[in-house]
Amino acid sequence: MASTKSRNYDLVLLGATGYTGKLCAEYITTSLPTDLKWAVSGRSHERLSETVEELRSFNAERVQPHIEVATLSLDDLRSLAKKTRIILNTVGPYHRYSGPVVQACSETGTHYLDVTGETPWVYEMIHKHHDTAKASGAIIIPEIGLESAPSDLLAWTLATLIREDLSLDTKQVVASVHKMDSQPSGGTLATVTGIMQHYSLAEFRKSSAPWALSPVPGPKSSKTVPLATRLLGVRRTQHLGILTTSITAGPNVAIVQRSWGLLGGPRSYGPNFQYHEYMRVKNSLAGFIIHAALCLGSLAIIIPPVRWLIQWAAHNFYAPGQGASKDATAKDAFELRAVAEADQDVPKPRMAMAKFRYDGGIYYLAGIFLAEAAMVLLTNDDLTTKLGGGLLTPAMLGQPFIDRLRNAGVTLESRIMPE
Repeated sequence: MASTKSRNYDLVLLGATGYTGKLCAEYITTSLPTDLKWAVSGRSHERLSETVEELRSFNAERVQPHIEVATLSLDDLRSLAKKTRIILNTVGPYHRYSGPVVQACSETGTHYLDVTGETPWVYEMIHKHHDTAKASGAIIIPEIGLESAPSDLLAWTLATLIREDLSLDTKQVVASVHKMDSQPSGGTLATVTGIMQHYSLAEFRKSSAPWALSPVPGPKSSKTVPLATRLLGVRRTQHLGILTTSITAGPNVAIVQRSWGLLGGPRSYGPNFQYHEYMRVKNSLAGFIIHAALCLGSLAIIIPPVRWLIQWAAHNFYAPGQGASKDATAKDAFELRAVAEADQDVPKPRMAMAKFRYDGGIYYLAGIFLAEAAMVLLTNDDLTTKLGGGLLTPAMLGQPFIDRLRNAGVTLESRIMPE
């Protein structure tokens, strides 16, 4: 595994002219060290130049990023990957455009981070490129945005806390989206409709099966999900309240399960570990209505005419690359809470609770995740050596990542509940 420290750049931001890419570029400009060697990359030199000029308004004294024009051909991407230690990829939909980016990074030993939430694509990338990345030393971490960094970090935090403070395994973690004030970007809408055309129902079933992303077989379900929840989509959980189906649960559960497997399976969080995720609602009726609507919507989007209508609306009214302005999202907030139960055969097992919160837009938060994860990889040689390479997860960046996020304005706190 050859060192990449002599390469031209510390990081390259691919897709810097898109909605999330611009927000990430802004955060890098205003918050990362001024001696960072970086570049913005995309297909249009003109649009990249405009982006660089916009960045001057955030920090006029800073040396601005270089410009690297690259198409999404494998040859161009290999050439780009060889110039940098890390690629931050915001080019979506990922299933449509970003497979070659992962391949190029895996082959050249270049670390890679993205903010996808496309589980079938992540499943495909694992099976195609994990072994190559592991051999080259490339650390490839998809889903390090809103999907699925908060969920993965909370699960890791709680399991670590229970093991260190109580010397116990964790039986289950139940998480709930307590607050999410945001609207989807045009790119997100394009992903939702496009992925249904790209993958077959059989591929969806395979990639969404329990523990499908874990490198080792997962624990057998201990039926920790109540029957009423399985039928009506509603459950009441101590310390979290009334919960219902969350549209983001699928990708997040899959990544948490992969972390469990990569970190040692039964030796990590525990041999009986389960993770469930929901969203908080005011009452059971509202929960059932939301659950039913999501079920019907999932079925409807399978029907081609419905999917085409949504695609047409998304393209004409909210195209990829568009989204709310940073000022418009200034009062937004995202909060995820989680409760963990220790694996004890007693009537009242010990419990722990954790909270992740960020005040601001979720797409700006995605830029923070990308930039701070990159800094972890750039400044922690012992950690990167330990990780080795392969298709990994946000939790594997551990406490150094959490510390940097806290310094960036994220709240992540945890505690053991009283007996």
